[in-house]
Amino acid sequence: MKLATKFNLTLLIVLALSLAATAYLAYFILQKNAKNEVIQHAGMMLETALAVRGYTVGEIRPLLKEQMKSNFLPQSVPAYAATQSFNKLREKHPEYSYKEATLNPTNLRDRATDWEADIIQAFSMDEKRSEIIGVRETPTGPSLYLARPIRIKNKGCLTCHSTSSAAPVTMLAKYGSVNGFGWNMNEVVGAQIVSVPMTLPIQMANKTFITFISLLIVIFLIILIVINLMIRQIITKPLLGITRMANDVSMGKMDAPEFSISTKDEVAVLAASFNRMRRSLQKAMNMLEH
Repeated sequence: MKLATKFNLTLLIVLALSLAATAYLAYFILQKNAKNEVIQHAGMMLETALAVRGYTVGEIRPLLKEQMKSNFLPQSVPAYAATQSFNKLREKHPEYSYKEATLNPTNLRDRATDWEADIIQAFSMDEKRSEIIGVRETPTGPSLYLARPIRIKNKGCLTCHSTSSAAPVTMLAKYGSVNGFGWNMNEVVGAQIVSVPMTLPIQMANKTFITFISLLIVIFLIILIVINLMIRQIITKPLLGITRMANDVSMGKMDAPEFSISTKDEVAVLAASFNRMRRSLQKAMNMLEH
């Protein structure tokens, strides 16, 4: 096996291992960044929902107080206001969702599904847990969800949700007296859950990964070509010249010109040493002839 072949095999192995390690780290970092970006979007949506809830309690509910005496208006309920706001968003972006999932809701559209009930149960079992982040598969691709517990901390909530006898008559007339009761202070009754699609961020991360690796491969190939050209010019070519001269000398061709090299590296030292050996051998042959 030629020296250049051995060198190229070694270099290819090193570059391949470097490329594999770089690809693994790049993919991990890009996927992590994509997930963090989705989490930030989900957090912003959840904060928006909280803002809508606060606006409803502080400004909308007082305006509807008189009307509520004769007719229950769901627009005065913070959860209803936040959900309706995001339903408007879903008209153009159906893959996004917001839900105040509840185990025993007054409005049955808020009833928790199986996977949402599992989240609520997790919050109930760990009072210190304030947030759950996860990914689940949907018909449109993977979707990241961000959930926070709905815990009864305001006694005012129990006015409508403790017992049916204590609830406003107007509310019972609209929703009935079966659902949405039996809540207690400090109890986790539901969870605010925002779902954000991950398909687009993942696609962008994968596209960036492919572009990065492609550029890295091109750079490695350029490095390989440049190094081979340098080796050929600096090492292989002078060594071939010295080899040819050595063959000529071994065949008795003492009139062959000396090998000259303009560099001052190890190959030049080898060439100078061989030239001295050749001259010494030539002198010894001349002495034998005389």
